[in-house]
Amino acid sequence: MVIKINNKKQELVARCRLLFKSIFILLLMFFISQHAIAQRFNILDYGAVNDTSRLSTVAINKAVQACFKAGGGTVVIPPGNFKSGTITLKDNVELSLERGAVLYGSTNHQDFPRQQQPKYRSQKDPGGWYALIYAEGADNIGISGFGTINGQGAKQFSRYSPSQHVIDDQDGRPRNILFISCKNISVQDITMQNSGVWNQHYLNCEDVMVNNIRVYNHSNKNNDGIDIDGCRRFVLSNSILDSDDDCITLKSTGAAPCEDITINNCIASSFCNAIKCGTESTGGFKNIVISNCVVKPSRCLTVPVFKTPRIGQTGIALEIVDGGVMDGVTVSNIVIEGTECPIFVRLGNRARKHIKEAPEPPFGKMRNISITNVTAYNTGNFCSSITGVPGVKIESIELSNIRLINKGGLKEGEYRSDLTKVTEKEKDYPDPTEWGNLPSYGLFIRHVNDISLSNITLGSLNKDIRVPILADDADHLFISNLKAEAGVEKQVQLNNVKSYKRL
Repeated sequence: MVIKINNKKQELVARCRLLFKSIFILLLMFFISQHAIAQRFNILDYGAVNDTSRLSTVAINKAVQACFKAGGGTVVIPPGNFKSGTITLKDNVELSLERGAVLYGSTNHQDFPRQQQPKYRSQKDPGGWYALIYAEGADNIGISGFGTINGQGAKQFSRYSPSQHVIDDQDGRPRNILFISCKNISVQDITMQNSGVWNQHYLNCEDVMVNNIRVYNHSNKNNDGIDIDGCRRFVLSNSILDSDDDCITLKSTGAAPCEDITINNCIASSFCNAIKCGTESTGGFKNIVISNCVVKPSRCLTVPVFKTPRIGQTGIALEIVDGGVMDGVTVSNIVIEGTECPIFVRLGNRARKHIKEAPEPPFGKMRNISITNVTAYNTGNFCSSITGVPGVKIESIELSNIRLINKGGLKEGEYRSDLTKVTEKEKDYPDPTEWGNLPSYGLFIRHVNDISLSNITLGSLNKDIRVPILADDADHLFISNLKAEAGVEKQVQLNNVKSYKRL
């Protein structure tokens, strides 16, 4: 009997200990959650005003500093209209724009002080760094919420006179977002509009997630949608972007490569290039995946800076013209509506230095490129092209399951019927319009080694008298299952082609 009583007593003690332990854990979790909730810093508490006639720059930066000193958290911009100059994010700080919040950029140059020269050097340095939201060398930062960032770009003017010959996108106009050499970045759910120049610029950053954003950028020159510049491990997904200049753009304006990049489930509209790697290519591009995207005409009808209406130049553009190596690029499941040129792959030799003291870059390289499952319709008559330069060929490129339908209707004299008139232009800015209308209407291939074309359909809404495919100075050309309006004997024109096989 004594043993049974002792056992029951021990069991009761154990149960009490377990109960107290559970209560302690619950209380601890409650205090932790309360602390997490408390790590929200409302800009109104630091003097911000819901009034665009007054600046809230100091108040917002005070909130950021307080959040940073507290170990991190969220700086909240509540519903309302707020105007600010440069906001500098710091480690572990997220800027959250609640639904109904609009952050307007100031239109006074003095509210955007020039940032100090960052450690990382880039071809964009000469114009200085100006931005509405800025960070350099920060870790674990973010921008979130269903509010809006409006840079008031139509009122943002150059800081330099034309006599200073400053390149347009280096003339001191502020970006909406500029992050340099930052790590662990999250940007999601927000709407961005009307930047002074590029909308959002991620330079030499690592481990970046940009998801579910909306961009409408038609207010000034050089209005890109997003620039992923010399970044590693970057994901852009589930977003809608409509821009006046290049829309989704990968660049390498410095020594760092664009590497391990995924772009998927996006809708891109542009009056220039919808989805593009280049032009700056110093650091190169490696392991790039672009998939499940739609390229369509812009919703924009009028832009103060330009005469409209206009049409997009390219759907997909892959370019190496300032040195660097492009290696391992996959483009798949793309629908392109109404651009001038669906596919533009260009290896050139503009050889622009990324900084003044750098040596002139050597010829770049392009290899291991796959473009599959692309449908383009109602496009212009600038033929898709894959072109290298004499002695430096694009290598190992595959196109499969491609359907290209252009407007057609060209007549004799409206295109370059003589191949010798298609000059190399290797030093020029890469642009599908540089040659005018090419001798082919579907695909123009020149200076390429090891190219495979399979399941290709080429056609025109109105009869196009040009040859569907023209290949010049190509080695190891393989074509399988080509469908074109011309008879089989006139579907492909060859000039100086070695090792050609057709199935």
